[in-house]
Amino acid sequence: MAKYRKKPVVIEAVQFPIDAIVTEEFLDFVSATEDEVIVGESYNWWEIETLEGTMRANPGDWIIKGIKGELYPCKPDIFEQTYEKV
Repeated sequence: MAKYRKKPVVIEAVQFPIDAIVTEEFLDFVSATEDEVIVGESYNWWEIETLEGTMRANPGDWIIKGIKGELYPCKPDIFEQTYEKV
């Protein structure tokens, strides 16, 4: 069986504040897309329409902008294992 390595790609991401106090940087990031983002319970969670369906982001999760400009949430432990700051 052949093995494959994920191509290196630079992404943009912002972390959903753990205390759910949303910053202007966070709002600018999630609003700069055509994806539907639904805010729930006074910024305690966000629902994001992704290519795989509706996904929920909770405080501490990372919001990633994909290579086509789409948004999707990523749990902090997965983010740390997959990405490094450039």
